[in-house]
Amino acid sequence: MKNRTKVVAAVVATAAVAIPGTAFAAGTLFRPAPTEAFSFVTGDTPMIANGVAIGKNVAWYKSSGLGPSAMNTAPGVTTEERYIPTDVFPGGELPAGVTLTEAQGINVLMRIGENLERAGLSYDDVVSMRVFLQNPAGEEKMDFAGWNRAYRQFFANTNLSTGEPMTVQLGSRPTAPMVVNPARPSRFALEIENLPVDGWLVEVEVDAVYPG
Repeated sequence: MKNRTKVVAAVVATAAVAIPGTAFAAGTLFRPAPTEAFSFVTGDTPMIANGVAIGKNVAWYKSSGLGPSAMNTAPGVTTEERYIPTDVFPGGELPAGVTLTEAQGINVLMRIGENLERAGLSYDDVVSMRVFLQNPAGEEKMDFAGWNRAYRQFFANTNLSTGEPMTVQLGSRPTAPMVVNPARPSRFALEIENLPVDGWLVEVEVDAVYPG
């Protein structure tokens, strides 16, 4: 993405307000230029941004909430297993350590990529993300670790200092990321009692900024 600048900054506290240390210029608080967006990132390998500042004239895109596609049509699968992406996991068979939430998360993020492409964007243009997770059948809480493994396949998988791709986890196995992408969106994740489609464990919506 051409017009999003990543600011790697230490964070200092002043009068109980956390402000990026690079945010001061000529005695005033940082403001993005009208046509720029800034992701404030601490460190070389963080998972998400601290936040994003978007200029008033930036063109940006908001997706609807997207869940996984029903790709697994093998007989006898559960409603949750229907959303295993069979183009990634042939026959719906999950490798060691890969959870249903992880598989569905990969499915959702592939759909997000297709959605962005139709809008003339890519994963690198994403600046914020909202994630809704449901606990798998028989589990007391959402599988946040599985979601994060899926997320790192598509986001936050380079070292910001060197630009080199990092190894990520697919279940219990280290692997190269499916999509090499330095972007660190701002993000939140919530556990939801019931997502709108039976069998969904993951729903995601994103905001993306158009290249200048």
